[in-house]
Amino acid sequence: MSTGGELLSVDPQELQFPFELKKQISCSMQLANKTGNHVAFKVKTTNPKKYCVRPNTGIVSPHSKCDVVVTMQAQKEAPPDMQCKDKFLLQSAVASGEFEGASAKEITPEMFSKESGNQVEECKLRVSYVAPRQPPSPVREGSEEGTSPRASVSENGTANTLDSNTVSRAYVEPEENTPEVRALISKLSEEKNSAIQQNKRLHQELELLKRESKRSRGGISLMYVILFGLVGILLGYLIKKT
Repeated sequence: MSTGGELLSVDPQELQFPFELKKQISCSMQLANKTGNHVAFKVKTTNPKKYCVRPNTGIVSPHSKCDVVVTMQAQKEAPPDMQCKDKFLLQSAVASGEFEGASAKEITPEMFSKESGNQVEECKLRVSYVAPRQPPSPVREGSEEGTSPRASVSENGTANTLDSNTVSRAYVEPEENTPEVRALISKLSEEKNSAIQQNKRLHQELELLKRESKRSRGGISLMYVILFGLVGILLGYLIKKT
Protein backbone atom coordinates (compact mmCIF):
# COMPACT_ATOMS: atom_id res chain seq x y z
CA MET A 1 0.00 0.00 0.00
CA SER A 2 1.42 3.35 -1.06
CA THR A 3 0.47 6.49 0.83
CA GLY A 4 2.04 9.85 1.55
CA GLY A 5 1.62 13.53 0.82
CA GLU A 6 1.38 15.55 -2.36
CA LEU A 7 5.16 15.46 -2.97
CA LEU A 8 6.30 11.91 -2.22
CA SER A 9 4.37 8.67 -1.84
CA VAL A 10 5.86 6.05 0.49
CA ASP A 11 5.56 2.30 0.17
CA PRO A 12 5.16 0.67 2.66
CA GLN A 13 3.85 2.84 5.49
CA GLU A 14 5.04 0.37 8.15
CA LEU A 15 8.60 -0.96 8.31
CA GLN A 16 8.49 -4.67 9.10
CA PHE A 17 11.62 -6.44 10.35
CA PRO A 18 11.82 -10.28 10.54
CA PHE A 19 13.26 -10.18 14.05
CA GLU A 20 16.19 -12.47 14.90
CA LEU A 21 18.57 -12.12 17.83
CA LYS A 22 22.20 -11.10 17.16
CA LYS A 23 21.59 -10.49 13.47
CA GLN A 24 21.40 -7.34 11.35
CA ILE A 25 18.06 -7.08 9.58
CA SER A 26 17.15 -4.82 6.67
CA CYS A 27 13.97 -3.70 5.00
CA SER A 28 13.35 -1.15 2.27
CA MET A 29 10.85 1.49 1.34
CA GLN A 30 10.28 3.19 -1.99
CA LEU A 31 9.76 6.92 -2.43
CA ALA A 32 7.91 8.07 -5.55
CA ASN A 33 7.94 11.69 -6.74
CA LYS A 34 4.47 12.49 -8.04
CA THR A 35 5.32 16.06 -9.10
CA GLY A 36 7.16 17.78 -11.90
CA ASN A 37 9.70 19.26 -9.46
CA HIS A 38 12.84 17.94 -7.82
CA VAL A 39 11.94 16.89 -4.27
CA ALA A 40 14.45 16.68 -1.42
CA PHE A 41 13.90 14.22 1.42
CA LYS A 42 15.36 13.45 4.84
CA VAL A 43 14.72 10.40 7.04
CA LYS A 44 14.76 10.72 10.84
CA THR A 45 14.09 8.22 13.62
CA THR A 46 13.42 8.24 17.35
CA ASN A 47 16.23 5.71 17.87
CA PRO A 48 19.22 6.73 15.66
CA LYS A 49 21.74 4.41 17.39
CA LYS A 50 19.65 1.36 16.53
CA TYR A 51 19.16 1.98 12.81
CA CYS A 52 21.22 2.77 9.73
CA VAL A 53 19.47 4.43 6.76
CA ARG A 54 20.96 4.60 3.27
CA PRO A 55 20.48 7.11 1.86
CA ASN A 56 19.16 9.18 4.76
CA THR A 57 18.94 12.28 2.55
CA GLY A 58 18.58 12.71 -1.19
CA ILE A 59 16.89 14.28 -4.20
CA VAL A 60 14.13 12.50 -6.14
CA SER A 61 13.82 13.63 -9.75
CA PRO A 62 10.40 14.50 -11.23
CA HIS A 63 8.15 11.46 -11.77
CA SER A 64 10.85 9.05 -10.59
CA LYS A 65 11.44 6.71 -7.65
CA CYS A 66 14.12 6.19 -4.99
CA ASP A 67 14.73 3.11 -2.83
CA VAL A 68 15.75 3.62 0.81
CA VAL A 69 17.22 0.72 2.85
CA VAL A 70 16.76 0.71 6.63
CA THR A 71 19.04 -1.64 8.60
CA MET A 72 18.43 -2.54 12.23
CA GLN A 73 21.56 -3.32 14.25
CA ALA A 74 21.88 -6.78 15.78
CA GLN A 75 19.88 -6.97 19.02
CA LYS A 76 21.10 -8.92 22.05
CA GLU A 77 17.64 -9.47 23.52
CA ALA A 78 14.05 -9.49 22.30
CA PRO A 79 11.72 -6.65 23.36
CA PRO A 80 8.77 -7.40 25.67
CA ASP A 81 5.82 -8.92 23.76
CA MET A 82 7.80 -8.38 20.52
CA GLN A 83 6.48 -4.83 20.32
CA CYS A 84 8.53 -1.94 18.95
CA LYS A 85 7.98 1.69 19.91
CA ASP A 86 10.45 3.10 17.38
CA LYS A 87 9.17 5.43 14.68
CA PHE A 88 10.52 7.08 11.54
CA LEU A 89 9.77 10.49 10.09
CA LEU A 90 10.12 11.24 6.37
CA GLN A 91 10.42 14.94 5.56
CA SER A 92 10.09 16.13 1.98
CA ALA A 93 10.35 19.58 0.39
CA VAL A 94 10.44 21.01 -3.11
CA ALA A 95 14.00 21.91 -4.12
CA SER A 96 13.09 25.26 -5.68
CA GLY A 97 14.38 28.81 -5.51
CA GLU A 98 17.91 28.96 -4.12
CA PHE A 99 17.84 25.16 -3.61
CA GLU A 100 16.80 24.35 -7.20
CA GLY A 101 19.29 22.01 -8.85
CA ALA A 102 20.96 21.18 -5.52
CA SER A 103 22.67 17.80 -5.19
CA ALA A 104 22.21 15.35 -2.31
CA LYS A 105 25.39 16.69 -0.65
CA GLU A 106 24.01 20.25 -0.75
CA ILE A 107 20.86 19.44 1.23
CA THR A 108 20.64 21.65 4.33
CA PRO A 109 18.28 21.69 7.34
CA GLU A 110 16.89 25.02 6.07
CA MET A 111 15.26 23.20 3.15
CA PHE A 112 12.94 21.42 5.62
CA SER A 113 12.17 24.48 7.75
CA LYS A 114 8.54 25.56 7.58
CA GLU A 115 9.48 28.91 9.08
CA SER A 116 11.36 29.83 5.88
CA GLY A 117 8.14 29.47 3.89
CA ASN A 118 9.08 26.20 2.15
CA GLN A 119 6.44 23.60 1.36
CA VAL A 120 7.43 20.82 3.75
CA GLU A 121 5.55 17.55 4.18
CA GLU A 122 6.05 14.97 6.94
CA CYS A 123 5.10 11.31 6.90
CA LYS A 124 5.35 9.11 10.00
CA LEU A 125 6.29 5.44 9.67
CA ARG A 126 5.79 2.81 12.35
CA VAL A 127 8.07 -0.18 13.00
CA SER A 128 6.87 -3.71 13.70
CA TYR A 129 8.53 -7.08 14.21
CA VAL A 130 7.39 -10.13 12.28
CA ALA A 131 8.39 -13.77 12.50
CA PRO A 132 11.29 -14.67 10.18
CA ARG A 133 10.39 -16.61 7.07
CA GLN A 134 10.74 -20.38 7.46
CA PRO A 135 11.54 -22.74 4.57
CA PRO A 136 8.52 -24.81 3.49
CA SER A 137 8.40 -28.26 5.06
CA PRO A 138 7.00 -31.33 3.32
CA VAL A 139 3.38 -32.17 4.24
CA ARG A 140 2.93 -35.66 5.61
CA GLU A 141 -0.01 -37.79 4.57
CA GLY A 142 -3.00 -37.42 6.82
CA SER A 143 -1.80 -34.08 8.21
CA GLU A 144 -3.44 -30.77 7.59
CA GLU A 145 -2.17 -29.09 4.43
CA GLY A 146 -2.73 -25.55 5.58
CA THR A 147 -1.65 -23.76 8.69
CA SER A 148 -2.60 -20.32 9.82
CA PRO A 149 0.18 -17.78 9.18
CA ARG A 150 1.83 -16.05 12.07
CA ALA A 151 0.46 -12.64 12.65
CA SER A 152 2.85 -9.71 12.79
CA VAL A 153 3.08 -7.89 16.08
CA SER A 154 3.08 -4.10 15.90
CA GLU A 155 2.54 -1.23 18.28
CA ASN A 156 -1.06 -0.24 18.90
CA GLY A 157 -1.96 3.18 17.55
CA THR A 158 -2.37 5.91 20.17
CA ALA A 159 -3.60 9.47 19.89
CA ASN A 160 -0.83 12.01 19.47
CA THR A 161 -1.39 15.21 21.43
CA LEU A 162 2.00 16.81 20.66
CA ASP A 163 2.27 19.69 18.25
CA SER A 164 4.22 19.25 14.99
CA ASN A 165 7.37 21.07 16.20
CA THR A 166 7.63 18.87 19.34
CA VAL A 167 7.16 15.71 17.27
CA SER A 168 9.85 16.77 14.77
CA ARG A 169 12.39 17.31 17.57
CA ALA A 170 11.74 13.77 18.84
CA TYR A 171 13.16 12.35 15.60
CA VAL A 172 16.89 12.29 14.96
CA GLU A 173 18.60 11.78 11.61
CA PRO A 174 20.26 8.31 11.59
CA GLU A 175 23.74 7.64 10.25
CA GLU A 176 24.37 5.91 6.93
CA ASN A 177 27.26 3.73 8.22
CA THR A 178 27.17 1.35 11.15
CA PRO A 179 29.79 1.60 13.95
CA GLU A 180 31.46 -1.56 12.61
CA VAL A 181 31.75 -0.07 9.11
CA ARG A 182 33.12 3.22 10.47
CA ALA A 183 35.73 1.35 12.54
CA LEU A 184 36.81 -0.69 9.49
CA ILE A 185 37.06 2.45 7.32
CA SER A 186 39.15 4.19 10.01
CA LYS A 187 41.49 1.19 10.30
CA LEU A 188 41.96 0.95 6.53
CA SER A 189 42.65 4.69 6.33
CA GLU A 190 45.34 4.42 9.02
CA GLU A 191 46.96 1.47 7.26
CA LYS A 192 46.89 3.36 3.96
CA ASN A 193 48.53 6.45 5.50
CA SER A 194 51.16 4.27 7.19
CA ALA A 195 51.97 2.55 3.88
CA ILE A 196 52.28 5.92 2.12
CA GLN A 197 54.68 7.23 4.79
CA GLN A 198 56.76 4.03 4.67
CA ASN A 199 56.93 4.28 0.87
CA LYS A 200 58.20 7.87 1.11
CA ARG A 201 60.90 6.84 3.62
CA LEU A 202 62.05 4.01 1.34
CA HIS A 203 62.31 6.40 -1.60
CA GLN A 204 64.35 8.84 0.50
CA GLU A 205 66.72 6.08 1.68
CA LEU A 206 67.12 4.83 -1.90
CA GLU A 207 68.04 8.30 -3.13
CA LEU A 208 70.54 8.66 -0.27
CA LEU A 209 72.16 5.33 -1.16
CA LYS A 210 72.40 6.36 -4.81
CA ARG A 211 74.17 9.62 -3.91
CA GLU A 212 76.58 7.88 -1.53
CA SER A 213 77.35 5.24 -4.17
CA LYS A 214 78.25 7.94 -6.74
CA ARG A 215 80.55 9.69 -4.27
CA SER A 216 82.43 6.56 -3.26
CA ARG A 217 82.90 4.81 -6.63
CA GLY A 218 86.57 5.78 -6.86
CA GLY A 219 87.25 4.94 -3.22
CA ILE A 220 85.69 1.49 -3.58
CA SER A 221 88.10 0.37 -6.35
CA LEU A 222 91.11 1.59 -4.34
CA MET A 223 89.81 -0.19 -1.26
CA TYR A 224 89.65 -3.48 -3.19
CA VAL A 225 93.27 -3.06 -4.32
CA ILE A 226 94.45 -2.45 -0.76
CA LEU A 227 92.39 -5.37 0.54
CA PHE A 228 93.77 -7.81 -2.05
CA GLY A 229 97.29 -6.58 -1.27
CA LEU A 230 96.87 -7.27 2.43
CA VAL A 231 95.44 -10.74 1.70
CA GLY A 232 98.48 -11.50 -0.54
CA ILE A 233 100.97 -10.41 2.14
CA LEU A 234 99.18 -12.52 4.76
CA LEU A 235 99.22 -15.61 2.52
CA GLY A 236 102.91 -15.12 1.79
CA TYR A 237 103.69 -14.85 5.48
CA LEU A 238 101.74 -18.04 6.23
CA ILE A 239 103.54 -19.97 3.43
CA LYS A 240 106.99 -18.91 4.68
CA LYS A 241 106.05 -19.84 8.23
CA THR A 242 105.02 -23.34 7.21
